[in-house]
Amino acid sequence: MSRTRHYRDLIAWQKAMDLARAVYAQTEEFPKSETFGLRMQMRRSAVNVASHIAEAHGRLNDAEMRKGLGAARAAINELQTQIELAASLGFFRETASEELLDLGTRVAKLINGLLGVLDPADDKAEPRQPASVEAAGDRQLANLPSAERANLRREKLDR
Repeated sequence: MSRTRHYRDLIAWQKAMDLARAVYAQTEEFPKSETFGLRMQMRRSAVNVASHIAEAHGRLNDAEMRKGLGAARAAINELQTQIELAASLGFFRETASEELLDLGTRVAKLINGLLGVLDPADDKAEPRQPASVEAAGDRQLANLPSAERANLRREKLDR
């Protein structure tokens, strides 16, 4: 796969950062007893999603990038499990857990889109060549529903 020039150009990373910020905001009101428990675990998992995407972007070949994106996908699963647990314990207001789960699912779909364009046969440490940001973004968007693709494109134009 050709890659964007910078991990910050990846829509998956941008949305993972949105997810991390949302998790930080929503866990702020958790009980004090959870300061070093579920609250900290959720924040760490949310940060790991974006961090693994950034790390994967820096890998030298598609096989290594796939491993990093796999770690990001695992962190999403971990976070969504923690969100469900926190919701069942009554730590969230009514719609907060659903909003976080939905955002997590959107990020997971973007990660899957990136995984789908990686060469599964690439097991050599050959550097990937930079591609246009637009081409990589279009490949990520292909995994999202059409309404969401349109919203993301509008956001991009507004920048």
